[in-house]
Amino acid sequence: MERLKEPEVSPSYLPLSDFTNEEAFRDTIGTLDERGKRRWIYPKAITGRYERMRTALAVVLLAFLFAAPWIKIDGHPLLLFNVLERKFILFAQPFWPQDFHLFVLGFLTTILFIVLFTVAYGRIFCGWVCPQTIFMEHVFRRIERWIEGDAAQQRNLDRSPLTLQKAFKKTLKHVAFYGISFAIGNTFLMYLIGTDAWTELVTEPPAQNLGGLSGMLAFSFVFYFVFSRFREQVCIVACPYGRLQGVMLDPKSIVVAYDYKRGEPRGKLTRNPETDQQRGDCIDCKLCVAVCPTGIDIRNGTQLECINCTLCIDACDSIMDRIGKPRGLVRYASEEQIQTGAPFRFTRRMWAYTFVLAVLASSLIFLLATRSEFELTVLRMPGTLYSKRADGAITNIYKYQLVNKTTRPYDLELRVANPDASISILNADPVIRAKAEALAEGMFIVSIPPERLKTTMTKLQFEVVSQGRVIDRTTTNFTGPIK
Repeated sequence: MERLKEPEVSPSYLPLSDFTNEEAFRDTIGTLDERGKRRWIYPKAITGRYERMRTALAVVLLAFLFAAPWIKIDGHPLLLFNVLERKFILFAQPFWPQDFHLFVLGFLTTILFIVLFTVAYGRIFCGWVCPQTIFMEHVFRRIERWIEGDAAQQRNLDRSPLTLQKAFKKTLKHVAFYGISFAIGNTFLMYLIGTDAWTELVTEPPAQNLGGLSGMLAFSFVFYFVFSRFREQVCIVACPYGRLQGVMLDPKSIVVAYDYKRGEPRGKLTRNPETDQQRGDCIDCKLCVAVCPTGIDIRNGTQLECINCTLCIDACDSIMDRIGKPRGLVRYASEEQIQTGAPFRFTRRMWAYTFVLAVLASSLIFLLATRSEFELTVLRMPGTLYSKRADGAITNIYKYQLVNKTTRPYDLELRVANPDASISILNADPVIRAKAEALAEGMFIVSIPPERLKTTMTKLQFEVVSQGRVIDRTTTNFTGPIK
């Protein structure tokens, strides 16, 4: 059998034999050397079925990311997260501060959805959907390889003395990196302020908007620093989700795993069939290590740094194909599956997460379906008590706020549902002019004959009416004298 050429291995790799304790690798990370100095990762390029699927998904997600701010439905952007003005739009549905409970419920539902997938399927979010992984692995690393070459060429270029060719490649790479970071920064800015405000910002003379221009450049520099220098440290050090995965996984969770029962003992291929038969399927080629973007050895088991990017699966499958062994030495599997061969099954914890997730999702869907396009808030003016008119009627003064969440202006009427109460708006026009996507405010007085008041605190119900149809209701208290 032809002996395989051993692939280039990232200098971040520390073989298990270098440790006196086989579990000692968990006391350090692959991106630091024994002195605590940063080890630069040079992951080798690999192609395979999972890499092709991840690339296709990345193309779709990147297209959506850059196109979504420009998509408008009924005048609303598809997505907007305007924190400064407290205005949020999700799938063309505007959410005002009055809808904050819906936003929180949606956020909790999303977080629990990710947690459930982590418990059941490991860090599949990190490897397939996370923006950091998509940009790093499918955009910036590809540009880096196009300019500087694969892992071995990049390593040699970094170690070589400064030449005109090296200076040209490094300059070209970092200019490209900052250009893409500038595009990413501007795209995220569109999600914050909207495309209309962004267009106005970039078309104005720079001298008129130095603050906005400085913020845009700084925002872009943050992305440039992350993808040019910080890189995998985001997943290893900064990302809280990566830290949480350790408490969410259990032996039944599906992760990218090495089948040690099949692979051990490891050994190089020889020309002696008897010797090869006494060894496991792992030929210790270290290609799974060479392709890892976080510098770990998947054969050491589940580790904090693993982002489930599946590159080691494609690498190992390619080796198995070449030596005539079945695929799957490194694959999606749980610790329980590798130990016992038992099929994947939902645990009680997974069912509990699923139940809570179903309740939250159902509640969110119900609240969204029944959400009113108008939001009326009525509050008695603070610091005021009741008054008594010349005809003996007891009056209270109130302030109202009416949010029109639609894209159309409306002429509305505010009335009190209690038959004994009468209302008068404190302006010349009793009609409320509710502009599109705006807040209408005003004050009004409610008067009730004293004989109709049974207690010092009476519940009042107010209604907003449009063309004879009640579109929203709210209740508040009416104070009166002690009897």
